[in-house]
Amino acid sequence: MTRHVQVILSRGQTLHPDRQTLEEQLLAHLQGCGGCQVLVVPHLYDLAADGPAVAAFREIPGDMIVLAWLYPRATHWILDRYGIRGQLGHTSLDGAPSPREDELTPGAADEARAVMPRPQTQRRIHCLDLQRYETAQPYVDAIRQLVWSQEGSAAGATNSPSAVRRIDEPVKRRWYPVIDFSRCTNCLECIDFCLFGVYGVDQADHVLVELPDHCRKGCPACSRVCPEQAIMFPQHKLPAIAGDLRDPGGLKMDLSVLFGAADDLLGAYDIAARERDEHLLIAGQRPAGTADTPRKPDAGQSAEKKDELDVLIDQLDAMDV
Repeated sequence: MTRHVQVILSRGQTLHPDRQTLEEQLLAHLQGCGGCQVLVVPHLYDLAADGPAVAAFREIPGDMIVLAWLYPRATHWILDRYGIRGQLGHTSLDGAPSPREDELTPGAADEARAVMPRPQTQRRIHCLDLQRYETAQPYVDAIRQLVWSQEGSAAGATNSPSAVRRIDEPVKRRWYPVIDFSRCTNCLECIDFCLFGVYGVDQADHVLVELPDHCRKGCPACSRVCPEQAIMFPQHKLPAIAGDLRDPGGLKMDLSVLFGAADDLLGAYDIAARERDEHLLIAGQRPAGTADTPRKPDAGQSAEKKDELDVLIDQLDAMDV
């Protein structure tokens, strides 16, 4: 039994021969397997929201399989930014024995924390990271499991080749933050910290990336000050900032482990402030310094350690003098 799933191949940003070879191998496999509709577009992160590639995404009614040179979390929330929403589906590359309809992310902990839930939809978006493997076969196997049910297996494939559509939209490399709304609590720390006018709020006073191209290339500072690690820069060299959710052993982990616990918030803020000030100087503006301080952790998080003055004040209060 063939499942009608649209496959999207998002090409790499560079002309690196190894990446190009992998993309062409994937296309050859997809064309030969049958039962797929394949859409080839430029790099997902660089697309214009009003361009032909995003318009083509919006015409896709059902499930999607997206192959991109991005971590799956980044791919999912870039699509969400374009208004392409769905539940993040599992694949065999996630370490699960087989795709399961009831195993979807974000988890319950993320849903409880977030204050801006996304509209629910039955569509599943399966995101495959092309950075993981150097050969096409693992991706082909994962796609086969998604396209054909276990009952039909490979016998469910059609004899006709898959249709391939290419959109050669002109793009340029971009750099802007992507918000993971399954983690965002709308604390607005990013708006307070960023001095380049990148962030704004919608009519419901919910944070959004309003002017993405105002972001300074290479600056990830706002991601460091976000208390919930909800801000990604998909092209950053550090996996945690780029959207990775896994340790080197392949196990899913909380981003607080990668970024540092609440006790390290002030240290992260100092790093972020230096990064921001460097880009303010490049832009010909005056550095802001670290006069602003990040919001303290919630009561449920680690409290700040008291210094000697705080202890002395507590002692005086206890003496009632």
